[in-house]
Amino acid sequence: GALGPDGVVVWNDDVVRAVAPAAPAMDEVLARERAELARREAAYREGRGPIDVAGRVVVVVDDGLATGATARAALTWLRGRGAARVVLAAPVGSPDVVAALRRVADEVVVLEQPDDLRAVGAAYEDFAPVDDGEVAALLAAARRREARPGPVPPTSHRSVAVRTRDAVLAGDLVVPRGATGVVVFAHGSGSSRRSPRNREVARVLEEAGFATLLLDLLSEREAAEDESTGRLRFDVGLLARRVADTIAALDDLSEVRGLPVGLFGASTGAAAALVAAAALPDEVAAVVSRGGRPDLVAPTTLARVAAPVLLIVGGDDPDVLALHRQVLPHLAVEHRLVVVPGATHLFEERGALASVAIAARDWFRAHLVGASLPAGRRRAAP
Repeated sequence: GALGPDGVVVWNDDVVRAVAPAAPAMDEVLARERAELARREAAYREGRGPIDVAGRVVVVVDDGLATGATARAALTWLRGRGAARVVLAAPVGSPDVVAALRRVADEVVVLEQPDDLRAVGAAYEDFAPVDDGEVAALLAAARRREARPGPVPPTSHRSVAVRTRDAVLAGDLVVPRGATGVVVFAHGSGSSRRSPRNREVARVLEEAGFATLLLDLLSEREAAEDESTGRLRFDVGLLARRVADTIAALDDLSEVRGLPVGLFGASTGAAAALVAAAALPDEVAAVVSRGGRPDLVAPTTLARVAAPVLLIVGGDDPDVLALHRQVLPHLAVEHRLVVVPGATHLFEERGALASVAIAARDWFRAHLVGASLPAGRRRAAP
């Protein structure tokens, strides 16, 4: 079963009848779990009371509904506190459980209802536990947003000029309200800040609450030269220095000053992002590569990358996939290789780019939100 504050207890009656536990055993379990509930309330609330829900509409979101016990406990508690209307939402749920919960909630919204759902984790590719530290960081970020004086500005979008040590780079900065991190995009292989693929990924990240900075790593003159020679797009050292300088220049952009930094690199830009992350281990919180070229990074440099790395490759891009598998042993940090089935190098197939965007969003949510940041960023050449 499950329990909630104020003495709320919900049992899975079918299981209780089948197991028939002795009353002392049930009392022992209740005492232990109530102590754990009190510990979590103290850790998460930090002395604050619950939000007043009397007369209000409340949306309860669960990660899935296999037995529905935790959802029923939450709904029961909210009813007891006077909620006027309660809506239950989950990505996945057992049809029988969903039907039963419709009698408890005013509305139930469940995206998928497989007949054979025995455990919520079976519906997820990654069902790793969320620890207390991550919960506390998310709640603290929400409280900081609520505590900001005056009106909160809406999403802002402006063109910026990023000054590096040897060039001025054009960029587009988008900052959603209450941004929890900033993701710098490193383009490569002749692409620019106008790349429709990276702009689509940026849009998903912005909807998830991340600021994005898409910029040209080459000046107009350099871009014109590269158009005819193709030389600079493979100058990973140059591109990496530009990425590192951009990270340092973020302190000059008031909208994102102090936010943790993530890097999203494509093609040779992904190699540049990894080199910059290795040079700035205290300032880059996470790296995502889309169809990247990590093989262009020296193994000793890959070993110095301290930020968690997500590598996304198309399943029908065999040469690049093989290159990724060769470099994986050189990454000493947490990393993951995601292969998008049926996708080629540019992820032009239906649904392929959406898979990239969702994977990047989830990686940054896991590793960027609440990440610590030094008091001042430093300018360092890779």
